Amino acid sequence: MIIDISTHSELWTGALEDVEALVENAVNETVRQTGFKNIEEAELSVVLADDIFVRTLNRDYRGQDKPTNVLSFPQNEPDAFTGDTPIATLGDIVLAFETVQTEAQEQNKSFKDHTSHLIVHGLLHLLGFDHIGDEEAETMETLEIKILKALDIKNPYALRDSVQ
Repeated sequence: MIIDISTHSELWTGALEDVEALVENAVNETVRQTGFKNIEEAELSVVLADDIFVRTLNRDYRGQDKPTNVLSFPQNEPDAFTGDTPIATLGDIVLAFETVQTEAQEQNKSFKDHTSHLIVHGLLHLLGFDHIGDEEAETMETLEIKILKALDIKNPYALRDSVQ
């Protein structure tokens, strides 16, 4: 997998010890766990941005004038991953520093683990997974938990599930 990491906000500078390794580990484990063979040589863009940048994208592309933790912009239809035809480009994952940091603090998670989770989450969206319906959400969350466990990251949904 070819991973292009670009930083659109200096807030990310020094926030994580080795952001490149963190991104690569999250991406490689996601690819391994999903088992899609036709994406191994694909290109992926990960953009480390701030709330202002993400808010603009969220407003312009999703009609929601607010920042969010992660946005995914897929370049393929979900059924593209089930075939043998190699995929050249997966798409873009964009993270908003302030929102990721605030959520990590509010949810009592490390910034590193929450960032890894959001990269996994964003990549799963690029690979055609979603969480609109209950069944889709359960499938996606189960896969996220499995991937994160392999990365030695606790279940991010455990606290939420124990409250319900």
